[in-house]
Amino acid sequence: MYAIIMTGGKQYRVQQGDEFRVEKLDAEVGDKVVFDKVVAVGGDKLVAGTPFVEGCTVEAEVLEQGKADKVIIYKYKAKKDYRRKNGHRQPYTLVKVTGFGKSAAKAEKAPKAEKAEKAEAKAAPKVSASMKKDELLAVAKEMGVKVDAKATKADIIAAIEAK
Repeated sequence: MYAIIMTGGKQYRVQQGDEFRVEKLDAEVGDKVVFDKVVAVGGDKLVAGTPFVEGCTVEAEVLEQGKADKVIIYKYKAKKDYRRKNGHRQPYTLVKVTGFGKSAAKAEKAPKAEKAEKAEAKAAPKVSASMKKDELLAVAKEMGVKVDAKATKADIIAAIEAK
């Protein structure tokens, strides 16, 4: 089983026991960190999130805080006596994946749960004051609620919720 997580503006494909460097995290060595931005979970079947897989997490342990090798930035313009030298060492955190959240195994069953939620949404449409009056009247008619066409939005919403 593997997961694609997002942290520090980058995406990483991780499995149980993987060690990898991420952008610096605010955690001490030995701390447990949880990555909750899981883009996809793979195994027998790939489950992609929209944009993230709900309830799925990846747990990891911080092994090291450090800085990457120095990168030299050298700017130069010919015949102008312009030279600028600068260096940069990007901080990083080395983490090791210790496991997947309990719901990661359930994530493969998510499409069935999504179908059930869609069926419930069709059975009882949600109404709100931000809907147009015509939409509210259509929902009321669909549900079999008799409402006068001259009724206010608040009256239509109350009649729908009463049923």
